[in-house]
Amino acid sequence: MALMGVQLVVSLLAASIMQRMAPHCSFARWLLCNGSLFRFKHPSEGELCALAGKQIPKTNRRDRRQNGNGENKPLTVPKDIDLNLESAPVTVLDALVLRFFVEYQWLVDFAVYAAGVYIFTEGYYSVVDASKEVNIGAIWCVLTVFFCLRTLHTLMSHYFRSDEGGERSVCLAFGFLSLLVAMLVLVVREDYLEFGLEPGFNSLFDNLEVFAKQQGYEWSVPVTKLTVKLGLAAICAFIGALLAFPGLRLAQTHLDAVKMNAGRPVIQVLLHISFLSPLVILILWVKPIARDFLANAPMGKTTITLIPSSTFNSVRLWVVVGLCFLRLLLTRFHLQAYLHLAPKWVEQMKKEAGRIAAIDIQRKVTRVFCYLTVVTMQYVIPVLLVLFSTLAMKSLGDYSWGIGQETPGVTPAAVLPTAAPPVVKFEEDEDAEDMEEDIQATAAHLAEVFTTLRAVLTPLFFRGLFAFFTWWVAACQVISSLFGIYFHQYLMQN
Repeated sequence: MALMGVQLVVSLLAASIMQRMAPHCSFARWLLCNGSLFRFKHPSEGELCALAGKQIPKTNRRDRRQNGNGENKPLTVPKDIDLNLESAPVTVLDALVLRFFVEYQWLVDFAVYAAGVYIFTEGYYSVVDASKEVNIGAIWCVLTVFFCLRTLHTLMSHYFRSDEGGERSVCLAFGFLSLLVAMLVLVVREDYLEFGLEPGFNSLFDNLEVFAKQQGYEWSVPVTKLTVKLGLAAICAFIGALLAFPGLRLAQTHLDAVKMNAGRPVIQVLLHISFLSPLVILILWVKPIARDFLANAPMGKTTITLIPSSTFNSVRLWVVVGLCFLRLLLTRFHLQAYLHLAPKWVEQMKKEAGRIAAIDIQRKVTRVFCYLTVVTMQYVIPVLLVLFSTLAMKSLGDYSWGIGQETPGVTPAAVLPTAAPPVVKFEEDEDAEDMEEDIQATAAHLAEVFTTLRAVLTPLFFRGLFAFFTWWVAACQVISSLFGIYFHQYLMQN
């Protein structure tokens, strides 16, 4: 197996370019600071006093003595003042002070370079027969999925450290709900949800059983299957808790974005399609609705074939990737809708009676912009999870992008490679070894390890694993976003 090939060279080159170009050229920084997003500045005390028709109070000893306790009395203004927030485009200097900006920039830039490496790998595989090489592009995709989950875990940890505790309860509630739903989904037969988990697990366990017998270990397949499914349900619950607030935030920004683009029907249609895209992804893996219906669509008394069953997998890949790119193209509309929460809150304040402290107005307006990168990650990360898990499923599962081509069959390895017998070395031979022999021995050992992994973890297993992961991320988005629509449309108004 060739390890030091063209793919590895391109991968190392991409990592080096990403590290050196991040301070100068960053797609994540451009996404926020390209001049299309406008933030709202908080009003100063002077502006609030001018709108309230009063002068700025002077803080001196006489004021403190009149106050009684030696503290300055906070400046308050009527809530119904004619306050209009000033807007300004988001600049690089503004973005550098945002919360979690470093984590956001690194993750998005890594995803961009991972996509570039993957595109090169796909082109390389289409030109050169590299079936015996390690797919570096798929490794970058798996790493992107892992880093996305890690970033979501960091955000959820921030909610758990909150003093209020409401965010913690929401995450736990969605986690338990996801656990119940995952346990129900895992018992559904492949005739209805065609993930391919059962064939994938059977292939994995058969190969592991052969490998364990070669190594002299005992293997209990029934106990292992139950343990793996319980562990998979626990992972699903964890992912459901991670995607709770991204779904709630998506519902809010979707409603606001639709209202902001009331005079642009095309944008509204695209926003609705983008919001319902996770539901479309769910349907694509429901066999009676997707594959069986498209292969035998009823047309009167006859049936026609819209999409042959042999090319359905390729069409499904293209649909998922297309929906992900649609959501990424609409990122600006959702982020601008979130930034408009500041003037929206001001308009709501004007309808209330009483007075409010000037510092509270400034905090409310400033807080919206401070969490811009958090909201951006909550919107982008679920899309990246679906996109890169689909790309990994294509490469590791031996699928094809060709619409007119049949998906190649998967033949799991029947015989696993055995370890080579140890070579007895004398003292004088060890002294005579040079660096080149050490490198060759290391490369041979790595080749043997990857050959063993490819024999155990077959494409049939990767198909089921990443298909289920893609479907589950979309399911979590559907559950949390629909609950968010109900919450913002009905519960908040009541």
